[in-house]
Amino acid sequence: MGGLLVAAAALASLPAHAGLFDDDEARRAILDLRTRLDQLSEQARARDTERAGQIAQQQTALTEQLTQLRRSLLDLNNQLDLLRADNAKLRGQNEQLARDVAELQRGQKDLRQGVDDRLRQFEPQKVSVDGQEISVDPEEKRLYDAAMAQIRASDFAGAVAGLQAFQRRYPASGYNESVLYWLGNAQYARRDCKEATTSFRSLVASAPGHPRAPEALLSIANCQSEQKDTRGARRTLDELVKTYPNSEAAVAARERLAALK
Repeated sequence: MGGLLVAAAALASLPAHAGLFDDDEARRAILDLRTRLDQLSEQARARDTERAGQIAQQQTALTEQLTQLRRSLLDLNNQLDLLRADNAKLRGQNEQLARDVAELQRGQKDLRQGVDDRLRQFEPQKVSVDGQEISVDPEEKRLYDAAMAQIRASDFAGAVAGLQAFQRRYPASGYNESVLYWLGNAQYARRDCKEATTSFRSLVASAPGHPRAPEALLSIANCQSEQKDTRGARRTLDELVKTYPNSEAAVAARERLAALK
């Protein structure tokens, strides 16, 4: 722009000095100035064009950068969405795992409880019978209690069958003396004096110190009396009085001995 201004000033000053030049020289000077002006104008346009190109390139570069930034931002948003979805999925999986673990723990607790319950069905337990404490397994106690319930219900045939089955299944049971006593009573209630006498005598022979032994001898004497075996009844009552003199059964035995004389 400075060159154009100088050329313009030169042209403006021509009239003031026209007298110093002839016409040819003036025309040549004007042409030279015009040529110089055109060159300067072309140079200015070239510089403007170059600047415009540079600006356009810069704008294009900026536009590409903005486009790349927008694309990167979109990619980041997509990745964030994926991460959120993954986190939500993981939270759901964690919650399901927590539920599964809780369910598994409940199942294990129920299983342990079931195992403990089943084990308790086989664990020995302490019971008291005829003033003595013995250890029996649950099934053993169940069968004995069932036979006793039949006796209380006056089902003497069922009681005999149940007690005899008990003897076969548990020959060394702590209930055995009690089983012999009640088996004799059930047989006596059925008027089976022979079998009742055998049961009562087995009790006295196997456990003479048992608290039911005196009553067993008294029951044998009753069977003998009913069978008209007065001599046998007297011998049994004498045995009772001599062996268990301080028992309640001995008091009844003395009364009956007095009646038999």
